[in-house]
Amino acid sequence: MVSNSMIIPMSIDTHPLQQKRHQVAKRTVDVCVSLLVLILIFPLAYLIIGGLIKWKMPGKILFKQQRTGKEGHPFVCYKFRSMLPSNEADTMQAHDDDPRITPLGRFLRITSLDEIPQFWNVLRGEMSIVGPRPHMLLHTEYYSRLIPCYEQRLAIKPGITGWAQIHNLRGETHNSEKMRQRVEHDVWYIRHWTMGLDLRIMFRTIRVMFN
Repeated sequence: MVSNSMIIPMSIDTHPLQQKRHQVAKRTVDVCVSLLVLILIFPLAYLIIGGLIKWKMPGKILFKQQRTGKEGHPFVCYKFRSMLPSNEADTMQAHDDDPRITPLGRFLRITSLDEIPQFWNVLRGEMSIVGPRPHMLLHTEYYSRLIPCYEQRLAIKPGITGWAQIHNLRGETHNSEKMRQRVEHDVWYIRHWTMGLDLRIMFRTIRVMFN
């Protein structure tokens, strides 16, 4: 059974988001963008994608799972359902040939449309638009023991997209080396954060989605 206890991140060098003015700037962008998405895009996406999900697969439209947030605090992360209901949902990471992923779900995952509900997490203050991707609690416990700098990525809120994701370090982690590379990108982002970097990652993510 996975523990829900808080994991205190290892110390990290002074980083920009420790400054209040940078926190306020990042939070302001998060709230404004998430409100726009939730008002203009989410209702239509829920009707279309939700209708297709109910038609094509069993289970609820939204998939809810506990993920690790800032400073190790667990939170409930929302996604459009892309996989069949399974007892392994909280322990087994999805992989390319995973039989649990439906054809519709595969499309949602490739296009990242399954992540749209996470703008609710952003509005609630549990996530940011840009940051390290939140992992399952079990994986956080496992990799924090395996990779020395892993817990440094918990110094800030997790994100819908991130520096690692736009460098093709997204999806399944086949081995510890791929996770190490992802963690290194996450830590680099934390140490070199600027609002310009966030905007660059956002626009790069949109471009990748339409490609």
